[in-house]
Amino acid sequence: MTGADRPGEFELIARVFAPLAGEGAFGLVDDAAVLTPPPGEDLVLTKDAVVAGVHFFPDDPWDAVAQKALRVNLSDLAAKGARPLGYLLGLGLPDGWRTEDAEALGRGLALDQDAYGLRLLGGDTVRSPERLMLSVTVFGAVPAGRMARRGGATPRDVIVVTGTIGDAALGLKLRLDAGLSGRLGLADADRDHLLDRYLLPRPRSAVAGAVLAHAGGAMDVSDGLVGDLAKMAAASGVAIRLDASRVPLSDAARAAIAADPALLRTALGGGDDYEIAVALDEDDCDAFVDACRDAGVAATPIGRAEAGRGVTVVGTDGAVMDLGAGSYAHF
Repeated sequence: MTGADRPGEFELIARVFAPLAGEGAFGLVDDAAVLTPPPGEDLVLTKDAVVAGVHFFPDDPWDAVAQKALRVNLSDLAAKGARPLGYLLGLGLPDGWRTEDAEALGRGLALDQDAYGLRLLGGDTVRSPERLMLSVTVFGAVPAGRMARRGGATPRDVIVVTGTIGDAALGLKLRLDAGLSGRLGLADADRDHLLDRYLLPRPRSAVAGAVLAHAGGAMDVSDGLVGDLAKMAAASGVAIRLDASRVPLSDAARAAIAADPALLRTALGGGDDYEIAVALDEDDCDAFVDACRDAGVAATPIGRAEAGRGVTVVGTDGAVMDLGAGSYAHF
């Protein structure tokens, strides 16, 4: 399809993105939007970008790419105990984009707007010759002064994580090595589960209220469990001791690790989990786990904060594991 066959910038906005606009966006015909914080609440802002060849594969479907771009930001909001209000979208379209690609972006965003309760407020659309890029800024709200911070862990806190760890990192390995699933002897269902967890994150928005009610410190797990806990430890001025045998794994991840035990390191440090790690008083632990369960999300105690610095990972054999940085790094 040639450029002449595609809608121009303003037609694209009117056709694909204006139907997604929320209150204060003025139908996306103005240069800015208005967002009024709810009475007695603070705005919480977060921003993440996803780039083809870095955060997703260039041949991934564009509706899934749009959902991933939104969900990685919603994960940050959930970890702050915030509920979503709206978002801004910066979109870089590569040469050769098709009308149906842009329409798929709109469908993916519409699905998740409905699922997670937020609306588009504005943004910008530009040419990005080499690759697709989406940059999303999400706005949420929490009661004034109540946002759960990364630096809120204290010695003797219990460290709890939602969901399962390592699925997406293992799914990425399967995408990069087409023969790996066969060599590991994975069932088709296990292979598909791991691939899907990499393609589409599951932000734990359902437990934002539980985080707000119980967590002393919290952050989303996006760059790797061990590395992200190291960030929490540094921000809080504590050490964290992690028991690898207690880290929750899906059946698919367990099958992969049983076939190749070295993949446990991938699971613990590979990234793209988009779960929530919280630090909370031991007396609040059961209530938090119960609240998560009631919201349909499992939560598992995996370690403790203590005096000191850094993260210690105790392996399934009781020995200390060396995972290096234990996280993904862009640079």
